[in-house]
Amino acid sequence: MTTGTLTRLRWWHIAKLLPIEEDLFGAEKWSAGMFWNELSSGHYYLVAEDENRILGYGGLAVNGDEAWIQNIAVVRDAQRQGIGRTILEALLAEAARRKAPAVLLEVAVDNAPAQKLYATYGFEPIGVRRGYYQPSNTDALVMRRD
Repeated sequence: MTTGTLTRLRWWHIAKLLPIEEDLFGAEKWSAGMFWNELSSGHYYLVAEDENRILGYGGLAVNGDEAWIQNIAVVRDAQRQGIGRTILEALLAEAARRKAPAVLLEVAVDNAPAQKLYATYGFEPIGVRRGYYQPSNTDALVMRRD
């Protein structure tokens, strides 16, 4: 399977993201309003899509000299095929283009595969946000790359 074509997230993609959010994140899924807010705030979002569907997506918020990866998600049947890596690389390139020397993210403490991926790109743990993910009360590991 291909990693898909990366394009900017547009409003018409949002409805297609919601079932992916539901499947991957359940009660902690993002709502349509949250995605609308990200777009209206001018944040940088990408979708990876093939001719039939969205395979994954991710977003980046840049504020001064810090960039935050807001999310990266890949549909279950397309995971471990390089799509998340491709999205991450594109978000890091955008952070560099915007001259943000630090890139940060939060990842669930129990999401070892994502933590491993981020570590291969130079992200290091710098803290924990207790009970960050709701309603599960799961802690988030904060990771940073300079």
